[in-house]
Amino acid sequence: MASVTDESIPSDEPTILGHPRGLFVLFFAELWERFCYYGMRALLVFHLIAMFSKSSADAAVIYGAYTALVYALGVFGGYVADRVLGYRRSIMLGGVIMAIGCFTLISRDETVFLIGLATIIVGNGLFKPNISTLVGKLYKQGDPRRDSGFTIFYMGINLGAFLAPIFCARISRWMSDVIDPVTSLAVPDYRYGFMLAGIGMLLGLIVFGAGHKALLGKGEAPPERKGPMPLLMVTLGCIVCVPIMYSLLLKKEEVGLALGILGGAIGLYLLVFGLKSERVTRDRILALLLLLLCNIAFWASFEQAGNSLNVFAANHIHHLTISSWDWTMLPEDFQSVNAILIVVLGPVFAALWVKLARSGANPSIPAKFGLALIQVGLGFGLLLLGMQSADDAGKIPWTWLAGLYVIHTSGELCLSPVGLSMVTKLAPERMTGMVMGAWFVSIACANYGAGLFSKFAGSVEIAEDATGPAALEGYTQAFTPILWMAVSLGVMLFIASRLVNKLMHGVK
Repeated sequence: MASVTDESIPSDEPTILGHPRGLFVLFFAELWERFCYYGMRALLVFHLIAMFSKSSADAAVIYGAYTALVYALGVFGGYVADRVLGYRRSIMLGGVIMAIGCFTLISRDETVFLIGLATIIVGNGLFKPNISTLVGKLYKQGDPRRDSGFTIFYMGINLGAFLAPIFCARISRWMSDVIDPVTSLAVPDYRYGFMLAGIGMLLGLIVFGAGHKALLGKGEAPPERKGPMPLLMVTLGCIVCVPIMYSLLLKKEEVGLALGILGGAIGLYLLVFGLKSERVTRDRILALLLLLLCNIAFWASFEQAGNSLNVFAANHIHHLTISSWDWTMLPEDFQSVNAILIVVLGPVFAALWVKLARSGANPSIPAKFGLALIQVGLGFGLLLLGMQSADDAGKIPWTWLAGLYVIHTSGELCLSPVGLSMVTKLAPERMTGMVMGAWFVSIACANYGAGLFSKFAGSVEIAEDATGPAALEGYTQAFTPILWMAVSLGVMLFIASRLVNKLMHGVK
């Protein structure tokens, strides 16, 4: 007699490696979309400083506002796909808008450039949340292949994130015709990197469009929403949203205020709802709110990667050089380290959790969150230790920064894979959409907070004659609070994890 699990797999379904063919269409479409996003993300702060003469502090806040808005708009993009366009048309429209935004970044005019960033924000809001949802729709409830399917999809994300900084940084140098008279090296023209990122997005759209038949009708618009009119209305709505996002990028402080109000309103609503509910629902919402706050603390620390740590890599690292290959590691290459470590260490951690679970020693979700916070703090502790050995030029060996990324990636693997699953399990059944929105808003708040930390690192005045560790004073003053905040919060959460786990009432 076939099991329920076996019956959940269609016997006549065309597959590749045992998975629906549509998974690999989405794999490559997402790979190229992430190539686009992480390629331009790795260059953004450098370009703002070089092209528009922004201070590192100002560039940090623009970066923080941009990445915060990218996550915040994902909440609305999911709603549009659910109620209006369907997932496939939302993904296509979002991808087209993102590509337009990337090519707009080629402009030397700051206003046009910021409009390009605003356009990417709107497009990403339609694309990113919906392609992940579409992966889930390829599998029926109870299909045992679902988890491994998402693992394969996650590898596509990280492969794109790994390749993008490497190629976008190098084409920015290969295409440049300006030579630094001091180093005799090409001065990067990051506009070419943005152009390559835009081409990556177009490739993703081509893959998605050409392979639509492999999706077997999944992700179509609701029957009453098919036709050109809903698409036209959403497109017009996106056009209206672009100047709104542009104005928020100009008035960066208002992004923090808006996120604070939105996050506070969602948190208060969930708290009031929980207090009025029966005991299990109340306890689970209290646990959820606590873990959302910890999520903000983790990502506000972790997301220094594309911001202050990116600038640190450019100015204060002796980069790895392999003479026999005539290869030198560029500052932007550090943006690829986390992605490749995810690919390498992800299966190791997955096997570790399974092994610990068999022996009854698998840490609970709150304990894993605590371990993640401790590790993200210790990563900065390692870098601060390395900064004490800086030479007279204020530079340290590349291994210290690489070590930080190893520890941070280990922390990410303790938190990120369980986060979304935890949200859907703790949320009351009729509030899953709102709670998922709260998760993305928490990440948006974290990205804005990360920008403020990076601003502080870039705004601390340093004596002109400072040498060695003294030349790194701004980073010391910015990273030390992150170290103590993350480690202290992580230790407290780890100690209290049994109590928090009881509030979750069996959710694992």
